[in-house]
Amino acid sequence: VRLQVQNVEKPLYRGTFHCFQSIIKQESAFGLYKGIGSPMMGLTFINALVFGVQGNTLRALGKDTPLNQFLAGSAAGAIQCVICCPMELAKTRMQLQGTGEYKLKTKNYKNSLDCLIKIYQKEGLRGINRGMVSTFIRETPSFGFYFLTYDCMTRYLGCEAEDSYVIPKLLFSGGMSGIVSWLSTYPMDVVKSRLQADGVGGVTQYRGILDCARKSYHEEGWRVFTRGLTSTLLRAFPVNAATFATVTVFLMYMKSEDNLPECEPGPVIHQPSSL
Repeated sequence: VRLQVQNVEKPLYRGTFHCFQSIIKQESAFGLYKGIGSPMMGLTFINALVFGVQGNTLRALGKDTPLNQFLAGSAAGAIQCVICCPMELAKTRMQLQGTGEYKLKTKNYKNSLDCLIKIYQKEGLRGINRGMVSTFIRETPSFGFYFLTYDCMTRYLGCEAEDSYVIPKLLFSGGMSGIVSWLSTYPMDVVKSRLQADGVGGVTQYRGILDCARKSYHEEGWRVFTRGLTSTLLRAFPVNAATFATVTVFLMYMKSEDNLPECEPGPVIHQPSSL
């Protein structure tokens, strides 16, 4: 977020690693965790919604084909925007608060929830949903590619429950799915971040998605749409590797539990009451 929205005329950071070092140096290690409250509150619901909608949509479509995988993933991505957009708005505002300050001189928001409450009080529901259209445009195809890539990777690698290397294969498949999904719609993520950060200093620059994209390109060229891509991909691989592997292993475990044969009646063993 810091890299995506920084002023091109007076840039604070030269790149991903310089940004990382500067935050630790200027704001301590805690600066890296600004805005963590919002994802902590929202990601559980988002992942439950995403995997639930995707699974049920795929069943409703009937056949497990690549096209249906894409459509089911896209449906999941579109629906979770309802939670994702306000969550990322709060995260963005919290991450930009006190840039370069060890101790905040002016603290507009105490935490992510306080941030959303104050935005709602000032701007209403429209303010809470700032960037909703750009989030929708980003998430819908992104999650389509997300699930399609995972399906293709697991089929290609032959991920079976009895395979001794199934966990590394799932981790690799999930990590690659995350990278592909971000690459597919990353320019829109830059636009979304800029729209959600717009007005933080009291000045509004953009009238909408097209205006933001046009002005950004005019001022900084096409490279503006790759700002922060390195840090995003470095994050995407481990996060999505862990997410997909956890969900898949859990579902495998539940399926194996459901398929266990019922125990035949046997002799009654009298256990001690303490057990």
